[in-house]
Amino acid sequence: MTATQTDDDLLIVRSFDAPAALIFRLWTDPAHFRRWIGPKEFECIETAIDLRVGGAYHAVIRSPGTGDSRFSGVYREIEPNRRLVFTFAWHEGPAAGVETLVTILLEERDGRTTQTFHQAPFLKAEHRDSHRGGWNSTFDRLADYAITQRRQDQR
Repeated sequence: MTATQTDDDLLIVRSFDAPAALIFRLWTDPAHFRRWIGPKEFECIETAIDLRVGGAYHAVIRSPGTGDSRFSGVYREIEPNRRLVFTFAWHEGPAAGVETLVTILLEERDGRTTQTFHQAPFLKAEHRDSHRGGWNSTFDRLADYAITQRRQDQR
C-alpha cells in the first residue's frame, strides 16, 4: 500500500523493535490491548475483543482530567500478522458517533516491524489533529510494551 495523507485522513508510520506477530497480538488480545491503549495519561479500564470479521470490540480509557472515554467498532478485515481493518467511533465528546475506518499494515524486516496506521474520514481537521497526538502518544506506549513483551517471550 502506498499511503498519502489528505485533509480528512490521518497517516502515522511507526517502527517497533518487535516482530509483526507480537505487534498483531498486542492489537488483538484484550489482555495485552488494555495495557497500552490510550495516550500516556490514560489507563484502559475495560476492553472486549471479538476477533473475527464482523466481530466487535470496545474499550473505555480513563484520564484523571477528562474522565472516561468510550470507543468501539467492528472488524472488517483480519490478516494475522499483516493487516487489520476496523471501524472506530467515540461514544462521547465532539466526535461522538462519527465512524472512521482504521487500517493497520504490519511489515517485518530483521525482527523489527513497521506499522502503517491510516484512519479516515475525519469531518474536521481539528479532530484529525487531536487523533494524531493521541495515537502518537498511544504508539509510544505500544513501543514500550512491545519491548517488555518481547523480552518476556524470549524467556
